[in-house]
Amino acid sequence: MTTSPSLDELYHEYGTRATAVEPGGAEPIPLADRHGKPSQMFWTWVSPNMEFATIFVGVISVLFFGLTFWQAVGAAVLGSALGGLFHAVLTSWGPERGLAQMVLSRRPFGYRGNLLPAGINAVVAGAGWFAVNSISGALALSALTGWNGYVCLVVGVVLMLVVAFLGHNFVHLFERVAFPVLVVVFLAGMAVILPATQTGPMGDAVPGGFWIALGATFGYAAGWNPYASDYSRYLPPGTGRRAGLYAGFGNFLGCTVLEVAGAAAVTAVGPANWDSANPTGSYISLMPAWLGAVTLLAIFVGAISANALNLYSAAMSFAALGLRLPTPFARAAIAVATGSAGLIVAILTLEHVETYEGFLLVIAYWIGPWLGVMIADRLLDKTATDDLTPFVDTRHVNLAGPVAMGVAMVVSIVLFSNQQLYTGLLVRVAPAIGDITFEVGFVLAFALYALLRRPLARSRAAT
Repeated sequence: MTTSPSLDELYHEYGTRATAVEPGGAEPIPLADRHGKPSQMFWTWVSPNMEFATIFVGVISVLFFGLTFWQAVGAAVLGSALGGLFHAVLTSWGPERGLAQMVLSRRPFGYRGNLLPAGINAVVAGAGWFAVNSISGALALSALTGWNGYVCLVVGVVLMLVVAFLGHNFVHLFERVAFPVLVVVFLAGMAVILPATQTGPMGDAVPGGFWIALGATFGYAAGWNPYASDYSRYLPPGTGRRAGLYAGFGNFLGCTVLEVAGAAAVTAVGPANWDSANPTGSYISLMPAWLGAVTLLAIFVGAISANALNLYSAAMSFAALGLRLPTPFARAAIAVATGSAGLIVAILTLEHVETYEGFLLVIAYWIGPWLGVMIADRLLDKTATDDLTPFVDTRHVNLAGPVAMGVAMVVSIVLFSNQQLYTGLLVRVAPAIGDITFEVGFVLAFALYALLRRPLARSRAAT
């Protein structure tokens, strides 16, 4: 009779093999099995931003918010820099304890209270943005090949599932291979678009348009924050700071460059001539036919690149909920289930993706309050890096995190949201406020957690 290998033995066998299936779920990565270099964080975070969704953030800055080209550039730079800064900080935490981002979230939220952020992230990443990116990739492939859109959708999702199913090492390998291809293609497109850029006003500016665009660019870059340490947790201890710098800069650069490209394309085509029903067609209309075709292929590859991370981190978030599956490859099994659910959502929303994406943009405001709690806890808690108790003990409770995040979410969204599907109460009265939902959510959650952490801890100790 033979015994099954332990999880530590499976991690050791996995090692640096890119084509093997990654074992485990939300467990800390053993020190003996840490590997990789901080520099790999750069292409891992540039590549997933090389997709049409990033371009579209720049498009809406001009087309919907009425900014000039240079105002859109300013919003892209500032918003992406802020999101990239947080991304750098969170990435740097991964090598310390070898834990995924939503497992690190257990200390400020408690083991069960972590259901709030981890549950939202699992659903929004796995059935939300995964579906949106799958659709954009499918439409690009359909435009390139003439194939049926639903066929293209299935083809794309299968490829995304393969990358996420194999896991950490293959995800990094795919992003490294995709990196030069995507960068060269999109920079070639920009070389054609930028000379045709118009820098003057394109129409009437929306009240508070710059602040709305700034919130959108910050939110887009920060949208990757709940995934950050998922991809740095295998690195050896002591490499966190360098990994953070590479990750933050990669996130900033990928977002900024393609958002600028999107803003430039709208001014070059002209808002009146821009086809909102076929934005990819409008984007490539300025390019030679061969470059337009290659760009469509790059958009498809970029969707795979982004969704490999969406699906992998959705599976990690589900694992962080404390699920116990009868398999040593729990994360891989969850990735398949999550991707299958995302495919169903994509099929149902293929004809109505604009409305669905608008819903996701409102939901994305949860990240600001979650960040506020995470940063406040990091500054206030002095737990030694070798103490994993708050992250693995099922009895760990911290009510301050869920309360602070919940209150901050409600207040910031109800008062300050400025999206097509919902406009906040204060914004309706004073549109010039723009959209400061992320900022208000972050600051309010930070302050509430700092105030509630000790009283709630004492209350818990007394029960």
